[in-house]
Amino acid sequence: MDRRERLIARARQGFRLAYGTEPSRFVAAPGRVNLIGDHVDSNGGYTLTCAIDREAIVAFGPANPDDKHPMVEAAAIDMGIARDSFAINTPIEPSQNNWQNHVRGVVHMLVRKGHQIKPMRIAIAGDVPIGAGLASSAAFGVAVALTCSEYSGLNLAPETLAQIAQAAEQGFVGISGEITDQMAAAASTAGHALLLDCRSLQHMPIPIHRSLAITVIDTGLRRDLTGGDVQERLAQCAAAAHHYGVKALRDLDLASLERGRAGLADAQVACARHIVTDIARVEPMAVAVAQGDTAALADVMAESHRSLATDFAISLPPIDRLVGLVAEGLGTSGGVRLMGAGFGGCLIALADRAASPAIDDAVARYNASADWPARAESLVASNGAAPIAIR
Repeated sequence: MDRRERLIARARQGFRLAYGTEPSRFVAAPGRVNLIGDHVDSNGGYTLTCAIDREAIVAFGPANPDDKHPMVEAAAIDMGIARDSFAINTPIEPSQNNWQNHVRGVVHMLVRKGHQIKPMRIAIAGDVPIGAGLASSAAFGVAVALTCSEYSGLNLAPETLAQIAQAAEQGFVGISGEITDQMAAAASTAGHALLLDCRSLQHMPIPIHRSLAITVIDTGLRRDLTGGDVQERLAQCAAAAHHYGVKALRDLDLASLERGRAGLADAQVACARHIVTDIARVEPMAVAVAQGDTAALADVMAESHRSLATDFAISLPPIDRLVGLVAEGLGTSGGVRLMGAGFGGCLIALADRAASPAIDDAVARYNASADWPARAESLVASNGAAPIAIR
């Protein structure tokens, strides 16, 4: 039994335990890694990302026939089969629990858009690590949105699934999530990266050269241990965009930023510089990914990490040390950088498949003196959200 089969079995068993009956269908939505373009989507930029072979799976079926009102019942398998239920035909209010709010928020946003949601029962299981920067919440939200679409016959496009899941995060969960995560979960293609215009949501698949391997290195550090605040950086970016008179920093180039910086605080200039330069790095990164140009990957990803560490200031000394060790081990065989919200979480390495031992050796060297041990894992670029055909 492979990884997905075990996860489906867990979702099926959880549905049985919660409701005493069999689910009728299953859907899945994946987590993601950001290859380049962190924190640029709130500034209307471009990102290069891809779905991974870690996912949230939803088992679903008809509602309890004895319910007097149209209800949605939900069970979270990974939380000891925690339960929730709410009526569809009355105002849906947030609860005190984040996982419940992902479900409630998705249904609420769909109803508010005028969609007719059928009463149903769902059970959710997943293997996207929580808190590691692999977009477990986006996978959860998109999976629930696809469940609603499939069961109620809505036939929603990937862009709509992503927007509904993002709106649920912002309106019910209280996470100012960026659309890149949901679009990666909804619209990715196996074996490809997803090049996304975060303003228009236009996107295209970029083939990942067959010589390349994706490695995620969990630093063991978690953002809540540091108190780092990404929202402060994004507010500085918004202030910079206002200063320059542009809708978003996507509309600014580096020369214009430097020329018009008078009157801006140094921190605002630095944050804006990261956004402008990381957007500019997306195209050469996409070309390097498609061509398998590992030397170019090493250069572009090193530039991106320096920008995240110095301009956006969301790295930490242990993270910089780990990045340095991995980059030294890889040389021109690939690149490595911090990924996601920062102040902990994961690194992403994209390198020649033959270079995997160099990554493992660098992580071992780091762990010899680390307070929080790191762990490397190879992942596969996978499809976005879709129904699961059960034989």
